[in-house]
Parts: sequence; C-alpha cells; structure tokens
Amino acid sequence: MGAAAGWVLGPAGALVGGAVAAVAAVPYGWAVGRVRAYQPTAHGVGLFAVDHSWSLVNTCAGAVFLTANLARGHRLDPSACRHRGRVNLREQAIRGYATTVGNVVAGATAACERHEDVHVRQARLFGPLYLPLIAANYALFTVLPVWWLYHDHAGYPITGPRRYLDRGVYLHVWHEAWAYRRDVRDRHGPGTAIPRAGRRARRDPRRRWSWRVGNTRDRDHGATDKT
Repeated sequence: MGAAAGWVLGPAGALVGGAVAAVAAVPYGWAVGRVRAYQPTAHGVGLFAVDHSWSLVNTCAGAVFLTANLARGHRLDPSACRHRGRVNLREQAIRGYATTVGNVVAGATAACERHEDVHVRQARLFGPLYLPLIAANYALFTVLPVWWLYHDHAGYPITGPRRYLDRGVYLHVWHEAWAYRRDVRDRHGPGTAIPRAGRRARRDPRRRWSWRVGNTRDRDHGATDKT
C-alpha cells in the first residue's frame, strides 16, 4: 500500500504516503476480515487479487477513507457486504450522500447499492488510471462545461455555483454518467427510452407521455451518490 501511495504522490511524498498507508492498512485488514468481504471461492480470490494489485491505488485510497470514518465512530455493516467484495459503513461520510472510494462504500441504501457497485467495478477495471481520469474529467467539465449543450435544464436548473457543480458537473462526469445509465436499466429495463439524471429527454413519437428522471436523492437512491 505504501508503494501505491508513493506512486500517486510522487517521489517527494512517498515517505508520507507510505506512513499514511501503513496506518490505514491495519484497520482496513481488520475490516475486510470482520465483514468477510471476499468469498472463499475462485471468484472471491480473483476480486481480492485485483483489488490488491492492479487496483491497489484505489484500495489504498479506500483504506484511508475507511480509517478516517472508523475514527469518527462510524460502524461496519457486515450484512450488507459479506462476500460482496467490498466493505460497507452504515453511516454517511458526507451528510446526504452515499460515497464510494475504491472498494469501500459509506452510507449506501438498498436503493443505491447497485449504483455504488458500479463504482467499485470501475476502480477494478481502470486500476491506477481511475482516480486521475475522474479528477481530469471534473476539472475539464468545471472549466469547459460542454455538458451544458445536452443538460436537462428544465429538470435540473442551474441556479448558482452549487447547482453548477452538483446538478451540472457531477451528473455528467464519465463515471457518474455510466452509473446513472445502469440505474435506468435497473429501474425500467434495457433499451428503455428514458434519460439518465441530468440528460435532456428525447421525444418518442410512439408515446404520448414523457418522462424526466427525478431528483436523485428522492427517486434513484434515497441518498444521493457522491463518489
């Protein structure tokens, strides 16, 4: 974990990163064993191997996130993550939001569990590129809002700096757009002509009704995702 932290921070921060990772490794290892996160099967062993090799940078970030939340008195949720390849915390790290960092999920409800699982899988798929790609997309969409052209301004009006970020940038960054697309398929079936959150609806001449994806906190998740 120290080597991965050093890779992210660069040579000058390798020592500090290694110390932080070493401190976080103990509660992380305890939590993984406590909730029995990985199933003792070939599939579970494979997930463990990916999380602690290719996706090690994300796992390190998740371990630090987990340690910080445990220090705040937050509790593990073994029933929600046993043999699921992730570690769940009952409480939200950020009030009103479910948050996923690496393979650690905080504050997820049953309604948004599969959304958060998408982020866990994204981290495994992109490995050390995952967090830099997210950061780059946030930076790009903050200063160059190309999403403005296809944003659902009626359903998600941008009324100030906060709404610019949480209704605009956040809903359109690639990893969130991917997860919201999955939410639509889960709720309405594959191939359904219903846009994901923040997307302008396309008119379907075969239908007399129109649908707008509602507020993510109320309809899609029960707690808005914040990854």
